Amino acid sequence: MLNHIALITILTDDVSRLAAFYHDALGFTLKQDLGGYVEFESDGVRFAVCARAILLDASGHASYAETPLGHRFELAFPCDSPAEVDRAYADILTKGATPVHAPGDMPWGQRTAMFADPDGNIHELFADLPTN
Repeated sequence: MLNHIALITILTDDVSRLAAFYHDALGFTLKQDLGGYVEFESDGVRFAVCARAILLDASGHASYAETPLGHRFELAFPCDSPAEVDRAYADILTKGATPVHAPGDMPWGQRTAMFADPDGNIHELFADLPTN
């Protein structure tokens, strides 16, 4: 069955800028850097940043040349506690993330915050709220 994701790749026109953000702001460890393709260490799933032009060349599919519109995915980063959501959010903003939604307690029982990477992809930090 195809019910397991082995690799998440973010496509971009500026691999070095986006890879630097994921390394410097979010702390991912570099696994390999092939210039147009950068892969990071990540438990459970491979994580990479790839030049859109590489997939255009590999597949010949013209959609890889199109500038994407809107948000097509979200990465969600778990934190150890609600306080860690606040600390992590403040930290990554100082390292170049764009604020989207300040930390807040959500009705589904989590504290969340949202930020954007340099390409405008919106991602989430989250932690479960204590139950009473």
